[in-house]
Amino acid sequence: MPSITPFLWFDNNLQEAVAFYKSVFPNAKVETVNGSMATFELEGQRFNAFNAGPRHKFNEAVSFFISVDTQEEVDYFWSRLTADGGEESRCGWLKDKFGLSWQVVPTALGRYLSDPDRQKADRALQAMMKMQKIVIADLDKAFAG
Repeated sequence: MPSITPFLWFDNNLQEAVAFYKSVFPNAKVETVNGSMATFELEGQRFNAFNAGPRHKFNEAVSFFISVDTQEEVDYFWSRLTADGGEESRCGWLKDKFGLSWQVVPTALGRYLSDPDRQKADRALQAMMKMQKIVIADLDKAFAG
């Protein structure tokens, strides 16, 4: 059976990146890391990576979506992934210090946005659009009206 695995191109900092992701994700597993290649798993998602130099850069066209349940989890991943040179963006998006884009999204957002009461869903959407890191309590308030 075929499989699909994201393949990441790093700018000669592959070992640092793998160590960083292993420190951020509680269920990280590193299969192999050598001078130019790595295979690792973050929360059950397998990745292959290459130490290839500066020719290609990550951009927002591809991001990794982290679905979490609590504000504590949102805060944890947000602070860890933006540390040491990462960048905050809007609506739960960020870039880590290697330029890789992530979305840290609480399950409450999906629940609110898919609610059949479109006024409640729209209020939650408008609240989220004003945020950088998503704050569940603020979504709750907006959804409730």
